[in-house]
Amino acid sequence: MSASITSADPGPSPSAPSAPPPAGQVAARLGERPPRSRLLGRDVLRLGTAGLRTRPARAILSALGIAIGIAAMIAVVGISTSSQAKLNAQLAALGTNLLTAQAGKSVFGHDTKLPPDTIAKIGLLDGVESVSGYGDLTAGVYRNHLSDKDATGGITARATDLHLLGTVGAKLAAGSWLDDATANFAAVVLGSKAAERLGVVSTGSQVWIGDQYFTVVGILEAVPLAPELDTSALIGAPIARSQFGYDGSPTVVYERSADAAVDSVRSRLGRTVNPQAPDEVTVSRPSDALAARNAADQAFTGLLVGLGSVALLVGGIGVANTMIISVLERRREIGLRRALGATRSHIRTQFLAEALLLSAFGGVLGSLIGVAVTAGFAFIKGWPLTVPPLTLVIAVAATLLVGAVAGLYPAIRAARTHPTAALSG
Repeated sequence: MSASITSADPGPSPSAPSAPPPAGQVAARLGERPPRSRLLGRDVLRLGTAGLRTRPARAILSALGIAIGIAAMIAVVGISTSSQAKLNAQLAALGTNLLTAQAGKSVFGHDTKLPPDTIAKIGLLDGVESVSGYGDLTAGVYRNHLSDKDATGGITARATDLHLLGTVGAKLAAGSWLDDATANFAAVVLGSKAAERLGVVSTGSQVWIGDQYFTVVGILEAVPLAPELDTSALIGAPIARSQFGYDGSPTVVYERSADAAVDSVRSRLGRTVNPQAPDEVTVSRPSDALAARNAADQAFTGLLVGLGSVALLVGGIGVANTMIISVLERRREIGLRRALGATRSHIRTQFLAEALLLSAFGGVLGSLIGVAVTAGFAFIKGWPLTVPPLTLVIAVAATLLVGAVAGLYPAIRAARTHPTAALSG
């Protein structure tokens, strides 16, 4: 007789242990919060670029809005700083120690004249290194004796001494300056604009001054600190006395002194020239005029930077519009990711990263365009290329800020999308 033995369930085999429960269940049993799911940096970058790669044309057009604003601001700032660098180089070469003195108005509003010994008086002041000047003549300047006497071209005949060239820091484009010999004869040195308007391109030509021909012995380059010389026909004082009755009274006097003595000399010029009425002598500093012109350029630059900021704002609105449309078009993608376990934080981070990457691309592109425009403009003008590095840093930071603001609402809206509604919509 056989017997059957029934054994009880021995339970799980020691050699095949059961899988441990998920960490979330363990945490729930222990009364703890489950660990928070986070995206790694490389995952954020991959998700952020995914939407841009799938719609490259839209991404590029949206980034262009940002790029235009950034390029405008960088180009304006770069051109302004390059112009400032050119001005500083000019002032360093020409010096800021040049003063001019000319006759002003009397207390009754009448025109006054400087005394004939004005240049000699100023030359006696302490700190004065060189002094020169010119006197306006009533003689007309024409290409030849057949020219229309009413067509002066804004050119003025002026009598000068031999020290004018060195005092104002002028340079010759052709020929030579007046000397002891040519100052006594019918020789003339033309300013740059005077030569251009008369059609004189080389020395040896003749121009009609008053009622006789003068031979052109030199042509000046443009004189930044004394632009009135650009439209001048300069002849020697001796020939001006004999031919045009020049009495030696200067119209404008140029004085160059040591840098440390400029303010002191400036305060004494009026009393030295005309002790009885020093207020009738007008004293100015040409470098101040250049600085004032640059200040006006800086004010205009501020206006253009403001316009560039408006363009940047418009670009930011374009980014926001692009991201909102992207959220609406990708509702199913968002729903599927949510159904597979992506949290609202994951979705929000993804779309915010897209907006930041889009703006950063626009910022970098705009910076490159701005620098290229500045370089081209500086090359044409002959300026040194100067783009402050801080400007580029601020530009990229501004684009990231715009991108963050522009992408915040679309990212929040995407995160609030319910997976059921997204998949069924």
